[in-house]
Amino acid sequence: MNTARIIAIAVLIFVGFPSLMGAIPLIIDPSGTLLKMPLSLLARSPFTSFFVPGMILLLANGVLSLVVLIFTWRKVHGYGWWIALQGCVLGIWITVQVLMIRMVIWAHCVYWATALVLIVCGWLLTDDSPDEAQYSGRGD
Repeated sequence: MNTARIIAIAVLIFVGFPSLMGAIPLIIDPSGTLLKMPLSLLARSPFTSFFVPGMILLLANGVLSLVVLIFTWRKVHGYGWWIALQGCVLGIWITVQVLMIRMVIWAHCVYWATALVLIVCGWLLTDDSPDEAQYSGRGD
């Protein structure tokens, strides 16, 4: 396991599970009460409840991160591109969120940095493949 892959696995876990844990209460209670989030956060957005943002969070950052984690763990051909894609999805999610709520908090900066780490790790891993040793001329 190389360093970029280990970092990507850790970051995908860091993104995936908390996204699920945040999305599920938004879907169960779209008023935001379970997470103590006021509906006023959505005032400048096209949403009247947290249901749709919760579904997007669930799929785009929860489920997709965990699928990419499985691809990365199993070294599915092209997994580096999937890691980079998840980084782009996360970066877009955070950017759109900031634009809609018109506020930046420390967590946004953490997740922008996290998105950048995923993009860089994915880019570094784009040439990795499960059969790398077969094509490199090494017989080990």
